[in-house]
Amino acid sequence: MSSTITTKDGIEIFYKDWGSKDAQPIVFHHGWPLSSDDWDAQMLFFLKEGFRVVAHDRRGHGRSSQGADGHDMDHYAADAFAVVEHLDLRNAVHIGHSTGGGEVARYVAKHGEPAGRVAKAVLVSAVPPLMLKTEANPDGLPLEVFDGFRSALAANRAQFFRDVPAGPFYGFNRDGATVHEGVIQNWWRQGMMGGAQAHYDGIKAFSETDQTEDLKAITVPTLVLHGEDDQIVPIGAAAHKSIKLLKNGSIKTYPSFSHGMLTINADVLNADLLAFIKS
Repeated sequence: MSSTITTKDGIEIFYKDWGSKDAQPIVFHHGWPLSSDDWDAQMLFFLKEGFRVVAHDRRGHGRSSQGADGHDMDHYAADAFAVVEHLDLRNAVHIGHSTGGGEVARYVAKHGEPAGRVAKAVLVSAVPPLMLKTEANPDGLPLEVFDGFRSALAANRAQFFRDVPAGPFYGFNRDGATVHEGVIQNWWRQGMMGGAQAHYDGIKAFSETDQTEDLKAITVPTLVLHGEDDQIVPIGAAAHKSIKLLKNGSIKTYPSFSHGMLTINADVLNADLLAFIKS
């Protein structure tokens, strides 16, 4: 089933809800600038494993409405909570990729505890605690990198959204890489479904949001998964720092895996996610 809900500020959020209502729910939070379709390989896998699988399109992304405002982690988390509350999901596992990992961290910290709604969390190739290089975060990426994203998006979003998946996102720029043209086209399709304003503002949201306190506030078991060859969210400033901030965290990293490992290495990721959920 798919449907929409309307948030308090009038944004329609599209969501999918598949599986038995009596099964444990898994909620998937997608990355920038994509949609819930980026979780196809996981949703089909976990549906067959007997779980209830839920995923939504972030505001301004995919099939959700393209409002001009609210493209920040607080609104992202509140929108996710609106879906969870509408479906009355409890004992859920929340899994977030990239920007969606930031959304999960903010959601669990602000809305998930201690109401019994969250059982576990997973951060996959996720942006927390902070992507931007600052005096306090010297391992981050310089502001110029994100300014470059904004300039490329504003100048020719369609070409930018072709170049990112064809190059660093899936590691297709590495020597010997097997390039999947359909994966590149699907990334482009998802990106171009969304709104330019949401995508432009989303760059600030995923790069400049300091989520140190979010990570410290999470008490549920949390798994951090990251590719060691992630060219989009470098592992040193992300996973290696996040695990030190989590009260109840575990980490697994993958040599040579890219930022887009949940798609091109879905068999490995799905098995590890299932093992964590069942543990």
